[in-house]
Amino acid sequence: MIPTAFSRRAFLKCLGTACATAPFVTRDLIAKPPSSILRHASFGASGMAWSDINQLARSRQLELVAVAEVDLNRTGELRKRFPSARVYQDWRRLLDKEGKHLDSVNVSTPDHMHAPIAVTAMQMGKHVYGQKPLAHDLYEVRQMTTLARQNKVVTQMGIQIHSSNHYKLGVLLIQAGAIGRIKSVHSWCPKSWGDPAPLPDRTDPVPEGFDWDLWLGVCAERPFIGKGYYHPSNWRNRLDFGTGTLGDMGCHIFDPVFQALDLKAPLSVRSEGPAPNQWNWPVNSLIHFSFPGTRFTADKTVTVTWYDGDQKPPAEVLALLEGDPRPDTGSIFVGTHGTLVLPHVNRPLLYPDAKFQNFKYPEVASEDHWLSFVEACLGKGTTSAGFDYSGPLTEAVLTGTVACRFPNTTLDWDSASLRFAQAEANAFVRRPYRAGWEVKGLSYP
Repeated sequence: MIPTAFSRRAFLKCLGTACATAPFVTRDLIAKPPSSILRHASFGASGMAWSDINQLARSRQLELVAVAEVDLNRTGELRKRFPSARVYQDWRRLLDKEGKHLDSVNVSTPDHMHAPIAVTAMQMGKHVYGQKPLAHDLYEVRQMTTLARQNKVVTQMGIQIHSSNHYKLGVLLIQAGAIGRIKSVHSWCPKSWGDPAPLPDRTDPVPEGFDWDLWLGVCAERPFIGKGYYHPSNWRNRLDFGTGTLGDMGCHIFDPVFQALDLKAPLSVRSEGPAPNQWNWPVNSLIHFSFPGTRFTADKTVTVTWYDGDQKPPAEVLALLEGDPRPDTGSIFVGTHGTLVLPHVNRPLLYPDAKFQNFKYPEVASEDHWLSFVEACLGKGTTSAGFDYSGPLTEAVLTGTVACRFPNTTLDWDSASLRFAQAEANAFVRRPYRAGWEVKGLSYP
């Protein structure tokens, strides 16, 4: 429960510590005998997948039937906790053998396999909890959004802070006009999911129990490089498999911006940071997105600027914080009548202090992002980050990953046709899958 009033100075002393309460209200489903069971499969058994499995399985109404994991060495914890779940290496075999027994899936793999797995599952009528970003490429995201709508399946993207009271309160304050209409937004994350180094000139032995070809999936064949270069640690750095810091964190940080301002597709995007090399995403990105104005913005267009790595908002924007420290990760909304800072994950702050120090905040409750998906699959309510919302959000983010490849060039985006005005950029809207890995609805004819 959020207090109706608070001292901003006192709050700043405990940002990120004990005063930052858990963002979710867990509803007790354990005590209730299930009226029906959601038969579920996970694509991935460790890392983010293990987190998703454990969050979803808090509901006694969900039964984990099967799991697909290309690295059997990373299935130990899962086998102990869910001994009845059947384990496969090949996700295609899982769907072939278990599909008729399944109701829902979570896709929590590296980015390059999100779309192939999710699209195949949705074509079979399965509900999908998909990790962010929804997919690696713009075309894949559009197809996922369209298919989910056509097949009327329940979907949710794994931007769990979307359901927290922190982000919901920030959205409420912006839309209520607490700081007037929005002139610009500045969003940042200090992660550096990139690598300026060339590809190592070596080939390492593939560990026993790990299927490198399955891990590559739709991407072109290449030699395996060990010591975490690809798996399991640093695939986000690599152009073919991840989407860099922007793809990793942009769907989180842009979420309340997108929702609060009711943004749609950007008109243009411009990168003023370094380009990727032949293999890896850059570090220290600086990207400007121009969106059509909405009823919540001051002008006909509004600029949202992204900073990662060592990049940060300019001094004149940081000065609006009146000497207070900039949150490690978050957004600054610059309005016509004040400024709102929305940390990730924490309470929004309002400036100038003289105006807002006694501001009374409305009470906003958190929701449970995972359990709302389970309940929606069982016909109880809806999700708040379904693909109809999170698809366009992800598309906006991924226009920025394309812009990274063309530094200091403004790319004009036509969302309706899924094309840039600059022909050379369209090569990165949709990439071909390797032979033998074609997926209906995604691969080139």
